[in-house]
Amino acid sequence: MFESGEIRGIIMLYVGRIVCVGITPSGRVFAGYRVSSRSFPNRRAIERENAVSIIPKQGHEGDVEKNPYIAYNCARIVRSGQVAVLTNGSQTDPVAEKIDGGMPIRDALALSLLALDYEHDSFNTPRICSVVDRGSSACWLATVRKDALVVKQLHLKPGRFAYVATYEEDDVVNEQTGAFTCEAPESVCEFLLNGGVFAERAHPISAVAAVATDTGFALALRDAQAA
Repeated sequence: MFESGEIRGIIMLYVGRIVCVGITPSGRVFAGYRVSSRSFPNRRAIERENAVSIIPKQGHEGDVEKNPYIAYNCARIVRSGQVAVLTNGSQTDPVAEKIDGGMPIRDALALSLLALDYEHDSFNTPRICSVVDRGSSACWLATVRKDALVVKQLHLKPGRFAYVATYEEDDVVNEQTGAFTCEAPESVCEFLLNGGVFAERAHPISAVAAVATDTGFALALRDAQAA
């Protein structure tokens, strides 16, 4: 799935979908998700009650018949506003519902990903997940690939983030971390589309972010065309 190109002197890599977690400089946890796609770019994010969904744009509804994995809830806020779950597929709902029912985050991620497995499309696309708990400031990243299941809690400092992607950067490793200055969910979306290392990741479509507040999480979403 590796693809490179050069835009204004920047080497662009295609790594597919991306999830990230982090802690803002002021100490608030956040989770983010970026849709990146070459095959199905005609999609958008829409906000629902305590959730965000990825759906085809008007006129492209038939794309789900070509690939059933392209429409799903990508974000859920559960446990009375305590936990945010952002993922690249239908695993969002079982992970969120297990956490909402009281299951530990690690177990909810491992059980749901093991049950659903990677997406059995032509690329064997991994399922990737990000979860943050605003009460404990816990940050989790997880992925299930054809060759592995990884569920890991990260111990991040304020002003730091970590990410995992579906292709190439498909493991939870120290090299996929960095610094940032975002505070608001809107600025996290902008960062996911155009900031830092993500500015060098090709074919952005939409970004979604959930940032902890005093009472829950604030959600934001932005399409790349509007960024």
